[in-house]
Amino acid sequence: MPSKESKSGIPIQPVPEKRGYEFGGPFGAFGIIFGLPVLIYGFTFFCNDVSGCPAPSLLHPPSLTVDALKQEIGWPEGGIAAFYDTRVTLGVLSYYLLSLLLYVFLPGHEVEGTELACGGRHKYKFNAFLSAVLILSGCGVGTYLYGAEFVVWTFLWDNYLQVITANLLICTVIAVFVYVMSFTVPSPGEKNAELRQLAPGGHTGNVLYDFFIGRELNPRVRLPIPFVSESSRTIDIKVWNEMRPGLLGWIILNLSNIARQYREYGYITDSIVLVTVFQAFYVLDGLYMEPALLTTMDVIMDGFGFMLSFGDLVWVPFIYNFQTRYLAMFPFELGLQGLAMVLGVTAIGYSIFRGANNQKNRFRTNPNDPRCKNLKYIETKSGSKLMISGWWGLARHINYLGDWTMSWAYCLPTGVAGFVMVQSVNPATGVVQKQAVQTPEARGWGMVFTYFYMLYFGILLVHREMRDEEKCKKKYGADWDRYTSLVRSRIIPGIY
Repeated sequence: MPSKESKSGIPIQPVPEKRGYEFGGPFGAFGIIFGLPVLIYGFTFFCNDVSGCPAPSLLHPPSLTVDALKQEIGWPEGGIAAFYDTRVTLGVLSYYLLSLLLYVFLPGHEVEGTELACGGRHKYKFNAFLSAVLILSGCGVGTYLYGAEFVVWTFLWDNYLQVITANLLICTVIAVFVYVMSFTVPSPGEKNAELRQLAPGGHTGNVLYDFFIGRELNPRVRLPIPFVSESSRTIDIKVWNEMRPGLLGWIILNLSNIARQYREYGYITDSIVLVTVFQAFYVLDGLYMEPALLTTMDVIMDGFGFMLSFGDLVWVPFIYNFQTRYLAMFPFELGLQGLAMVLGVTAIGYSIFRGANNQKNRFRTNPNDPRCKNLKYIETKSGSKLMISGWWGLARHINYLGDWTMSWAYCLPTGVAGFVMVQSVNPATGVVQKQAVQTPEARGWGMVFTYFYMLYFGILLVHREMRDEEKCKKKYGADWDRYTSLVRSRIIPGIY
């Protein structure tokens, strides 16, 4: 239902759109809220530099004992209470504060988002790429001065468990804040000067589910900071979280893992460098193309709740850095043949991903751009244009294929993963030392951890595609049927 304007020109809030449950409804929300944090902690413990990856007892379930497993995984003496450390939490918060200050005070590109159902458009400021360059440059200077002992690198590796907990607490506080704040969204018929609205799937009335999926579409806060533009003092919580702390944190964790490998072994392998370079390029490319985020379903349709808060600040950095974390513990060399294979896979994936996303963004923002003005499309009754040629004529979600293909390149450098930590005595010094060794028994079992990202990401993309299809079918009706009859493939041309 389109919004109306009052006599003063201020939009009047329309009746919010509603849609049914996703992700298994309240039961699925419960499982994700309480299950995924346990999974992240499990990865940290069960693939470790104390006993190996996986912990040896896991390969012998009949003889597994709790005491032996605790010893193998490095379970802290203080138990669960040791998962939290105030000093570490304050250190993590200082990183968030730095990111916020850079957003506010650095120059940025200001753009308008897509038109909202309640009328009007939000304004956004983008400078995530510049912020990332400055933060990474600072880390580079610190590494130049102090090498692998630079405090950021040692802090992250030595306090990894507590850093996870700090980010988990932060994401939960943010999710609670936006949930409570969502109840101040103007009701239907009221004036809506700030253009606030509920997300279509976020106001079901079930507290747990709405907290998980997100009640408000674009929750924002306005900071009381003078002498800066309105866009600089206004923080779109969803966009800020998606593009800043977690994404850059992923790369910073990778760099910390490289530093740990050097401290432990005295050299750096081609595999850990390759994964870090690929992932850093992926992140920095996304930050550089930051305005393209405004055309994604996350911004246009999804509310901001625990799902996105946890995904942005915890899941992405601490699951996606796991390949380099593994390689920091087990220094695997690819060699020329391995490098060529991984580079080829990455080139194919990136060409599809960036080519498709750039084409979509140009078509939506400037249809007369010479690079897309000759594309064929159908026009829907709502006025939207759906491309039926170019990248998007091959499959309706062709960008997902590129994204998934690139995920292979993140996992392949870990090889057939798995190792155990073996103690030996240095004959020259008499010092007992540990060494990561790949045994026939452990070989392959580490892939449960290092290839999890590829499997999870494929499932995520198929699920996201199904959600997109459902939304588009509801939005476009018969026009969507006409479109899908012309572009038959969903993700993989001619296959799916």
